[in-house]
Amino acid sequence: MPKRILQGVVTSNQNAQTVTVSIERRFTHPVLKKTIRKSKKYRAHDEANTYNVGDIVRIQECAPKSKTKRWEVIAE
Repeated sequence: MPKRILQGVVTSNQNAQTVTVSIERRFTHPVLKKTIRKSKKYRAHDEANTYNVGDIVRIQECAPKSKTKRWEVIAE
């Protein structure tokens, strides 16, 4: 099964080797036919602490690195 890849914006880099990435998805409401924006935050592993708040990054699923981290930042 292929690993999922998502793109989002870094919202926090306070923790060591970890960034918080906000992913926004848009979809049409089934009844109202209105475009809805929903966002979700993921914690991703950043080995070298290279990304800062506001950077656009791609993250990929991986084996669990800690209690909350199941994603890692892909080097671009």
